[in-house]
Amino acid sequence: MKKILITSALPYANGPIHFGHLAGAYLPADCYARFQRLQGNDVLFISGSDEYGIAISLSAELAKRSPQEHVDIFHTVNKQLFEKLAISFDHYSRTTWKGHVEATYQYFQDLLANGFIEQKESEQLYSEKDDKFLADRYVVGTCPRCGYEAARGDECTKCGASYEATDLKNPRSKLSNSPLTLKKTTHWYLQLDLFKEKLTKWLETKSWKPNVVNFIKSYIQELRPRAITRDTSWGIPVPLPDGTGKVLYVWFDAPIGYISATKEWATLKGAPDRWKDYWLDPETKLVNFIGKDNIPFHAVIFPAMTMGQNMPYKLVDELPANEFYNLEGKQFSKSDNWYIDTEDFLTRYSADQIRYAIASNAPETSDSEFTWKDFQLKCNSELVGKFGNFIHRTLVFLKNNLGDKLPQKGALQEVDQKFLDAMQRLTTEIRESYDAFKVRRAAQLFMELAQTGNVYFDQKKPWQDAKAEATRPIMETTLACCLECVKLLALTSSPVIPEGSQQIWQMIGGKGVLAAQNWQEVIAMPVDHMVISEPKTIFRKIEDTEIEAEVLKLKSSTPVKPVVIADAKPEISIDDVRKLDLRIAKIISAERVPKSKKLLRLKVDTGNGERTIVAGIGANFQPDEIIGKQVVIVANLQPATLMGVESQGMVLAASSGDVMQLLELPQLPPGTSIA
Repeated sequence: MKKILITSALPYANGPIHFGHLAGAYLPADCYARFQRLQGNDVLFISGSDEYGIAISLSAELAKRSPQEHVDIFHTVNKQLFEKLAISFDHYSRTTWKGHVEATYQYFQDLLANGFIEQKESEQLYSEKDDKFLADRYVVGTCPRCGYEAARGDECTKCGASYEATDLKNPRSKLSNSPLTLKKTTHWYLQLDLFKEKLTKWLETKSWKPNVVNFIKSYIQELRPRAITRDTSWGIPVPLPDGTGKVLYVWFDAPIGYISATKEWATLKGAPDRWKDYWLDPETKLVNFIGKDNIPFHAVIFPAMTMGQNMPYKLVDELPANEFYNLEGKQFSKSDNWYIDTEDFLTRYSADQIRYAIASNAPETSDSEFTWKDFQLKCNSELVGKFGNFIHRTLVFLKNNLGDKLPQKGALQEVDQKFLDAMQRLTTEIRESYDAFKVRRAAQLFMELAQTGNVYFDQKKPWQDAKAEATRPIMETTLACCLECVKLLALTSSPVIPEGSQQIWQMIGGKGVLAAQNWQEVIAMPVDHMVISEPKTIFRKIEDTEIEAEVLKLKSSTPVKPVVIADAKPEISIDDVRKLDLRIAKIISAERVPKSKKLLRLKVDTGNGERTIVAGIGANFQPDEIIGKQVVIVANLQPATLMGVESQGMVLAASSGDVMQLLELPQLPPGTSIA
């Protein structure tokens, strides 16, 4: 028996979870936890609400409530949503419980004593009107790159540039619109650069996804000291005499929440030290399920923090980071009303339906998306048409022809043996897929198992064998094989569709809760010992009118953004125009810049060499789709460093609302000058 500690990224208690969150860190983790429990392993599945941070205090202010009231609301909302979605946490905690402070202070004090935290004075933005330092979420101003006047304190929503809030031109308070000035303040910095060598050696022991490993390698090389404190009141106070008015930055305390949550679980179990059986046992397998935007914190920063403190905590063993999950071609966005209310969704559709729809198209290796038409197709064609159809026709035919009698498996024909062999092969592949974090493949395979059953049923034609006494034994053999397939479908689908699989388990006479059974014991359970109850329909068909209404609801709730025509810029002379060196360049590679949703790192051929350009087009284009395009660049733009990457030019593009187009000239060779 293996000991497996599973964590899902702590969701921010600043709003309800949506399908994108579910696809990234919660459904894959739940499927893995459910599968490992079926294998008889000792599984502890932990998560909880991430409740500190500037974003929460800002949202609370806007909602005219205290931060504690704010997180209390969304902690409850999300905990209830997870329960409705059948996410089987062993414990769902929160970072505002008192035990979290002790665990966080242990990390801070150890790192400080070991020389990994440094106190430094720096200039930060200060609001005289608000009488406080303002973090980046409270700041707006003019983008230092493109001149957009409503840029955020950490990123420009127009060009995608990332920067420090102090880099903004004309910075002002988001709360009062008052101007901000630079003022000296003291903060504490984690010296991440001191962990480069240790992290690099540790990473060499991992066999994670190549895209994850390559990203981490480059990220480690860019490590530098990072502030771990803030000038604000909402957070864990800095435990030092000169730390008055300062709190620990949320990124520092949040991952420690996995440990404090496990401690809370142990306390509630009446065995306060039991958390040590997982976190302090080197034989424990620790698996962090996250979205790809959380890779730096789980693969670099938290491991470095753990390496620098004194407790022998487990470092992460597996990091199955998923890509982004979008909605109808765009990112989920509450502010733009481009989202599906999860609670409202669950009043019309089942948890199993959305779990299967996401699992069968999970963003494991590339971005994927939810569309209403695909959801309908998954539910009708697969859950109803293949999966549910095979189970229902088998059990109904068995009841109609044998009553309460169970079918006896007689002499096997070649077609029977092939079916049994296929069942065994698919069941083995499904087990291997779950174990390798390939939920998408597992869902495809158990649906293939159902379709294999349908093909076998049609091929054997048991209705014909039922007509004559001489051929009824053949019919019984067919039904015995089909019943074996029904049992395996219940088992193999259980991690993805737990409610539906439990219904199947009960219909074939399974005892207790299927999720609490043992995988191998269920496989070995003979079908001639089952007690078949009255068959029931597991999944319902979704009508076209329902989907049409859902699409209309989504689109009608999204405000149509008026086309904003920018004011004309001041006139310039022909000499100013001549200063621009516009050239055609061919994009030869493209990849996302870590920690940014909009920036792409492009390698372009300029006709006389290659150069790197960082472009804020990542929200509109996938890296693969722009490779080979010949675009227009500003070739003599002064180099600028964006998110640690030097950009040696600018790609020209036009945008209106959510639509962006690159300026392409495919017929002329790279290097051609545009006069």
